[in-house]
Amino acid sequence: MASDDPIYERNLFLIAAMKTMFLRISELSERDDWLPTMNHFWQDDDKNWWLKIFGKGKKIRDISVPDSFLPYLERYRLWRGLSAFPGRQEKQPIVEKIRGVGGMSGRQLARLVHQVLETTYDIAKSKCGEKHAQIYKDVSPHWLRHTGASMEIERGRALKDVSGGFGPLKHGNYRFSLRTK
Repeated sequence: MASDDPIYERNLFLIAAMKTMFLRISELSERDDWLPTMNHFWQDDDKNWWLKIFGKGKKIRDISVPDSFLPYLERYRLWRGLSAFPGRQEKQPIVEKIRGVGGMSGRQLARLVHQVLETTYDIAKSKCGEKHAQIYKDVSPHWLRHTGASMEIERGRALKDVSGGFGPLKHGNYRFSLRTK
């Protein structure tokens, strides 16, 4: 969709972030007590990328940004007219409104995911029939988190790493850590 119409670049970025980094919508949404900004993406001395999130249990933590996500980050930022990768001083919301100012609420972000699911449903229905397409009507945005985690387990990533017991361990293109602050 984003290749056909640039207005869907946010949708692509959001879905890639949720599926690749196993994020919840709430971790990318603006809330009364948190605004995810571009400077929450940061690079350590070893050139590994991290994302600071305000997660479940109201804990601020750093999660690993896999190398496979970096092309989506770069593509999205260039679409927004920003440099390829964020700097420490950047205060723009990670996912910002097209009209208006600031970040997006969880409900607005869920709407972006549902736009893609609805389009995918329509395409799958026309190519494969209603029965095959129905899954795209039945899923929620949170499904992306679980799908991404399941795919990583299928690729050989340890269940304990995916489920949250991450230690400072390297596996392929992933650097695992749940550094809590």
